[in-house]
Amino acid sequence: MYRFKNIKSRVLKYFSLSLLVAALAIAPSPFNRSHDFPIAQTTAQAQTPLRPENSSTQFVIAQAPAAKPEPAAAEEKEELIDFFAMGMGALAGLVLFIYGVTRLSEGLEDMGTERMRGFLSKCTTNRFAGVVTGAIATTLLESSSVTIIMTIAMVSAGVLTFVQSLGVVLGANIGTAVGAQIISLDIEQYIPLLMFAGLLLLFLEKTKTWKNLGIVLLGFGLMFYGLEAIDEAMKPFRTYEPFIDLMETLGNNPILGAAVGALFTVIIQSSSATVAIVITLASSGLISLPAGVAIMLGAEVGTCADTLIATIGRGRPALRTGAFHFGFNLVSAILGIIFAPLLVQLVLSFSGGAGVGRQVANAQILFNGIGVLVMVIFLPAIAQILQRLIPDTGNDLKLKPETVQAAR
Repeated sequence: MYRFKNIKSRVLKYFSLSLLVAALAIAPSPFNRSHDFPIAQTTAQAQTPLRPENSSTQFVIAQAPAAKPEPAAAEEKEELIDFFAMGMGALAGLVLFIYGVTRLSEGLEDMGTERMRGFLSKCTTNRFAGVVTGAIATTLLESSSVTIIMTIAMVSAGVLTFVQSLGVVLGANIGTAVGAQIISLDIEQYIPLLMFAGLLLLFLEKTKTWKNLGIVLLGFGLMFYGLEAIDEAMKPFRTYEPFIDLMETLGNNPILGAAVGALFTVIIQSSSATVAIVITLASSGLISLPAGVAIMLGAEVGTCADTLIATIGRGRPALRTGAFHFGFNLVSAILGIIFAPLLVQLVLSFSGGAGVGRQVANAQILFNGIGVLVMVIFLPAIAQILQRLIPDTGNDLKLKPETVQAAR
């Protein structure tokens, strides 16, 4: 059995490495961008601007004034896109991004899982401390799902009470918004340095802690590299009318945008990944702020899928924690969809002259912050309601004889 497990782990390791190599071979290089288009910019200024807000992303092909094609022929030529090449580039970037996020999460878990468990158990003495603890833990682990799944396991084991876990769940939503703020920063030029430092630590250091730190740096770099590869592959969509119409539809119909965000998050199992991709595309003018906000709201609901799965077989206290996470995110998303135009206006006034990518990140932290501030006030009442709706069974009382304390 041990030999079979060893062979299986090797096969998975080599398979993941082969995927990584293939993605690196296929993905367009995001660091070889040419930002100076003097002829194209003057031509773009002379023409009527397209619908994307960011004029720097409107690339007009300006050739030598040879034979001018007919207007109809020019429009037809402009809409010709190599969808296969673009799809392969975006898929390769997505593979790099998910692989980077996975390695980053694994490295952080190996470095501090036990410490994080102790941190969660010691710093959740009341609901407000739980919110701060959940936010810090999620920021460090770079995943709200990891924090909440860890919390559910600790509730199931009796390390945390159900009431203590509620503050951590609320704080995890703030922590994932902090991660989105980091993604929105313009630090692409420093990514190769991080990856090189991670590679040195991984191969030269002998202690496990330093090797895990190298894995974290490599994963962080690959995550940004994958985002840039996706952005580079999606360039043809910047002036593609059907895609622009689709983004306008998502912006005008928040329910549809939220459904797209939720579905994509369920598929890739990470709301942080969904929001990161949205921020990257929004920074390039591919996604408008209303569409980005709608997709972000859907991602908040889609992330509950893996945490609900984690409650299976964990007992009633853990089930109540998962139900609270799902209920809070669902109600918040519904209210966000209803008041989406107001949220967009609030973000615009709050963000000043920031780009659309930063505005989407600001929308998430503003939305989650308001939701947490409102919900933390009613935690005692919500805890009592959930205890009545999902009461403890005999097995739960045997595993945890003490009754759940009221929220402070």
